[in-house]
Amino acid sequence: MESIQYGLIPCVGFMGVLLVVFGFLAYSRYLRHKEIIALAEKGLVYPERKNGKDILRWGIIITAVGLALLLGLLPLALQGSWPVLLFGLLPTFFGLSLVLIHVLTRKEEPGAGDKNTIEQSEEITSQ
Repeated sequence: MESIQYGLIPCVGFMGVLLVVFGFLAYSRYLRHKEIIALAEKGLVYPERKNGKDILRWGIIITAVGLALLLGLLPLALQGSWPVLLFGLLPTFFGLSLVLIHVLTRKEEPGAGDKNTIEQSEEITSQ
């Protein structure tokens, strides 16, 4: 009976945390949907943010969480349970992949170019 109790309480707690997190995400998505529908009924369009900074921001956050988990679980790994490091390695590499996606898919902004090349292109178009 005690073994069931010691296994059941952490499992229920973990499931409760997951339920709260995913419930919050679903509710925020529902509120965004209602906002978009309300704007559409008024004939307006929901403004989209497509600058790519969200991917970079989430990549940095997830990488930092993964590294914190990795460092926090390192003492357990040194005692012989190396598979526990996967809980830190998975979010670390997922976050790094988001940062890599941002770097590989970003577009150059008009003001990000070299000043000389902009002046040269203006001279060419004016001639």
